[in-house]
Amino acid sequence: MSPKQQRGEITVDRLLDAALQVYVTEGERGFTVKAVRERSGVSLGSLYHHFGTMDGLFAALAERWLGRLLVEMVTALQEQEGAREGVRAIVESYLNFLREHPDAALFLHSSDADRRGMQAGRELRDVQEARLSPFTQWAQRHISSGELAPLPVPLLEGLLLGPLVGTARRYLAGYGDIDLDEAVEVLPERIWRSVAA
Repeated sequence: MSPKQQRGEITVDRLLDAALQVYVTEGERGFTVKAVRERSGVSLGSLYHHFGTMDGLFAALAERWLGRLLVEMVTALQEQEGAREGVRAIVESYLNFLREHPDAALFLHSSDADRRGMQAGRELRDVQEARLSPFTQWAQRHISSGELAPLPVPLLEGLLLGPLVGTARRYLAGYGDIDLDEAVEVLPERIWRSVAA
């Protein structure tokens, strides 16, 4: 990698790190060019060069953290033999991500990320497709073996992730009524019952 490419990657990382901090501390309304530029110390020209617009920066931030979450879940899933163990691995990796990356989790579970994700759903899904294909293969393998219910993979995905997203949102909202250790204990078996054959 050339020195210019290295500098470019460093700049992108600084902008994405600053963007996350701005979003978490200032919210959607405070997520402005000025705030990200001031937090990162990067020039306006560099921001636009790398991301085009603030929407581009937002999308890159979502892609970065959603990608990391998916990689962690798929890695945990691939280490398991059985479907039941796979469900437990998905739950544990998702909730561990929430615990280890609370700022990123807050960003990914925000209503703004939801709205933008719905608007660019197909594009975001296409970008993440390579990361999702191991999940699809795992699901199809365990449907064929009779361990998982014979449902379309998107429905299985919804049954697996829906409770985790709901739990994460409530936890991140700060109500204080979600204990992540308890969730790790309870949710795998409950979710398993919803997807088991």
